[in-house]
Amino acid sequence: MSRTRALIAGNWKMNGLSGDAAEFEAMLSGLAARRDASGAPRADALICPPATLVFGFAERARSAQESGLPVAIGAQDCHAQAAGAHTGDLSAEMFADAGAAAVIVGHSERRAAHGEGDETVRAKASAAMRAGLAAVICLGESREEREAGRALDVILGQLAACTPDAPSGDARLETIGDALVVAYEPVWAIGTGLTPSLEDIREAHAALRRGLVSRFGEAGETIRLLYGGSVKPGNAADILSVDDVDGALVGGASLKAADF
Repeated sequence: MSRTRALIAGNWKMNGLSGDAAEFEAMLSGLAARRDASGAPRADALICPPATLVFGFAERARSAQESGLPVAIGAQDCHAQAAGAHTGDLSAEMFADAGAAAVIVGHSERRAAHGEGDETVRAKASAAMRAGLAAVICLGESREEREAGRALDVILGQLAACTPDAPSGDARLETIGDALVVAYEPVWAIGTGLTPSLEDIREAHAALRRGLVSRFGEAGETIRLLYGGSVKPGNAADILSVDDVDGALVGGASLKAADF
């Protein structure tokens, strides 16, 4: 992955059955139709369907890649261990075997509903890198934390605590820019229809960029920073125009090709 094109990631959450493969096909058609003046695709796409659809979607994505479409399939979560007595869990290695290229870790819904803290998120991000998957690490502040003036402290603390030091050596992850994506998702904006101001987004992404450069040096400039939090067709263009916004993590609007 690189910052030369925007990365638009779709998190389908607990939505999608086999019949929804047609929606994915429509997304591929839309991606193929959107090219710049040189004929190159205008954005990279990462679709993260439920686990039941990862294998089939990944096979189709490989075919699309052969025709020049920059599309990949991701998982929505993984276990930190490679294998073991963890009934119902799926490892990063299993998703890599199914054809996934990335996995979301630390989404606010996992943190809230499953009690996942920064240590768990870091372990899962390390697991993703171990398996050769890019880790899409989610972080963001609550409404109370923002109103208390602590938003930047919170997200920078999460960035430091959740981010592994480097890829584990898998040949598919040559650089930290390949191995890591950071998604800023203000918790209070997810699914509420509320969106921070463009200045709020700029401030948060600038702080995260400084944090990444401080941690990884010049390589920190290659790590994509996505904005996630009620991204819709009506506000996406404005958000993507903000400095250091390298793409978007889209929830509900990623379920329909016309919106995505």
